[in-house]
Amino acid sequence: MKLVKFTKKGIYCIPGKFYLDPWFPVDYAVISHGHADHAKWGMKHYLCHDDSKAILKHRIGSDITIESLPYNRQKVINGVQVSFFPAGHIIGSAQVRLEYKGYVVVFSGDYKVKNDLLTTPFEPIKCHEFITESTFGLPIYNWLEEEQLQQQMHDWVLNNQSKNRTSVFLGYSLGKAQRIMKLMEGLSDIYVHSAIHNINQAVNTSGISLPKTKLWTVNSNKKDIQNKIVIVPPALLGSNMIKRIPNAATAICSGWMQIRGNRRWQSVDAGFAVSDHADWNGLLTAVKATEAEKVYVTHGSQAAFSKYLNEIGIYSEEVKTEYGTDEDETVVKTKTEPVS
Repeated sequence: MKLVKFTKKGIYCIPGKFYLDPWFPVDYAVISHGHADHAKWGMKHYLCHDDSKAILKHRIGSDITIESLPYNRQKVINGVQVSFFPAGHIIGSAQVRLEYKGYVVVFSGDYKVKNDLLTTPFEPIKCHEFITESTFGLPIYNWLEEEQLQQQMHDWVLNNQSKNRTSVFLGYSLGKAQRIMKLMEGLSDIYVHSAIHNINQAVNTSGISLPKTKLWTVNSNKKDIQNKIVIVPPALLGSNMIKRIPNAATAICSGWMQIRGNRRWQSVDAGFAVSDHADWNGLLTAVKATEAEKVYVTHGSQAAFSKYLNEIGIYSEEVKTEYGTDEDETVVKTKTEPVS
């Protein structure tokens, strides 16, 4: 049964007459999460998870026509049963389950298998066809457990404080920043850039409790943030705003740091492999748990991951999409090497 097809506008549900995370304007868009490569402006109608609704309205526009559902609640669209299940990627992220005449397709969006103690943990769903991302679909990517990662980052902050330095973490405003906040909770006062503060406000309207933070602006008293923790978007690295932070020590938080750190840290003081995507083992665990007869591999290391799935007896095909990765925004230009 042909339930979905891959088109120039995005992944199209044929009987349902709607798209999954389309990258061009369509009449009806089912959205997996709030990142800009998955939730775009211009759709006549949006459907998302409850916790993504305020985020989409904040990022796309308060006047959009949008409907939301909780996890594991069905909505029937032209005979297709549509439901959301936790993806573990960021707050509000969802896998989209489609069922039509007993045939099930699951679109993963972006996902992370390990529990980060903030996002609703990933839940595997059995299906006939599974559409998976592959951002870190190479064996070299293996994330630390959350407690180990937290200890690394705490040690860095404590060392900075012993030297009277302010710890500045660079992470994407939606997802990564909130993850860093959770990892740093209770260690010190946390200050955030206005872009992160505004996202936090949207998240809070969904009834989700985030760690307490303080707004940091160009007018903030320098003495207030001395020795504290500041979280900013990656685009601010090297900016005058960063330079105003007294005795700052900067750290990039991104999955790319696991292997590219030595080449990319030349303009910062540290890097931590903090990723909101599944690592190699996470991807394999998720795919196997679906027991899917066919797997479509999208953005990332799709060639390598798809090849490996076929080698181990899981029928797989590569699919070209317009999805990127929020991780790209944390790969920064160094003094000696341009960003590729």
